Amino acid sequence: MENLHMPAEWEKHIGTWVTYPHEKTTFFEYLEQARDIFVQMVKIISEGETVHINVNDNQMKKDLQNRLKKFDVNLKNTVIHIFPTNDSWCRDYGAIFVKKTNNKLVATDWEFNAWGGKYPYELDNQIAKKMAEYLNVEYLKVDMVLEGGSIDTNGDGIFLTTESCLLNPNRNPDKTKEEIEEYLSKYLGAEKVLWLKEGIVGDDTDGHIDDITRFVGKNKIITALETNPDDENYQILKENFERLKSFKNKEGKPFEIITLPMPEPRYYKGERLPASYANFYISSSAVIVPIYNCPQDQEALDVLQSVFKDRKVIGLDANPIIVGLGAFHCLTQQIPEGEI
Repeated sequence: MENLHMPAEWEKHIGTWVTYPHEKTTFFEYLEQARDIFVQMVKIISEGETVHINVNDNQMKKDLQNRLKKFDVNLKNTVIHIFPTNDSWCRDYGAIFVKKTNNKLVATDWEFNAWGGKYPYELDNQIAKKMAEYLNVEYLKVDMVLEGGSIDTNGDGIFLTTESCLLNPNRNPDKTKEEIEEYLSKYLGAEKVLWLKEGIVGDDTDGHIDDITRFVGKNKIITALETNPDDENYQILKENFERLKSFKNKEGKPFEIITLPMPEPRYYKGERLPASYANFYISSSAVIVPIYNCPQDQEALDVLQSVFKDRKVIGLDANPIIVGLGAFHCLTQQIPEGEI
């Protein structure tokens, strides 16, 4: 098989694929607010690229169209698809796009089992193929469970992930760590996989990397760090930070590591939510950052703006979204620039 390569998220996109929030058992009484925040996110992304939006039916399409008008979204840069889904987290079940050496785009379709069979997923598991068919790109079915939020790449063959997620027996119990790395190498172009231990408290994905640690440059990593020793995430994030300091790039040198604060703890009905500033999305023209109306918001925005000097860093209230246990990175899946 020809070599495949997954670009970094900050490389140019031809589009972003998302799913309109609709599941009341995900967003509960915050669904209407979540939809408004979602449309504000779409507006920001659409200023630099096309946004493809999944809806379940014509009624949902109408609701979305009304909100797009309400927030004055550029409709020329939005495409609505009646592709029914179980939930909104397109990052995890959408196609993961890679490129061949001739720059041709390929949509890889990994198995999705709703983070270890926690929720219904039959409709979600059909979306990657529909994305590939609509875009008319080469389609590649992969017989391994993998969610887009469980990996992050620097675009140069180095990947970040967590043991708590990818090695969880509820994903690929028949595959060893080495076999999982082989799949990442074969289908995504991974030359080196850096394994952190686990994710933050309240994350029902078993520890997705996009809530804690992200590449922001070829040799630059940003990672969440909790400063309160009494917080449940303190030890988890400290241990990950120590591992990061031991990692080497392809030249054998350590990575530049930048720290992000953690927001004040967020709860819904007594349950800790996986609130983090690391769940940002890098669009072609902006970086969309979840904020929580707490004192750490400004520091997080300032840190990210110092990193992404070529893009506008925009904070959006993520409180109605995080009730569903995800944020803006979880809602999005980029389509990199390439030959169709």
